Amino acid sequence: MSETQKSTNERIEDAIQTIRPMLQNDGGDIELVSIDEDLTVNVRLQGACKGCPGAQMTLKMGVERVIRESVPEIKEVVAVS
Repeated sequence: MSETQKSTNERIEDAIQTIRPMLQNDGGDIELVSIDEDLTVNVRLQGACKGCPGAQMTLKMGVERVIRESVPEIKEVVAVS
């Protein structure tokens, strides 16, 4: 893994750590699953977030927004099962 990839991964992890407490307050959680070569970030929503009607909005308006603030080069954030 190159230094650039490592710092991108670390920045994504750091961004997830900043949003995790908000998700945990609502009984949910988030796990970084993988980062594709095209910089699509794959996450798994857990707990109350899994299957929640507002999960897609939380993913795009919350998680993706926070990650993009730290790592603007990402393509998108998608939820995987």
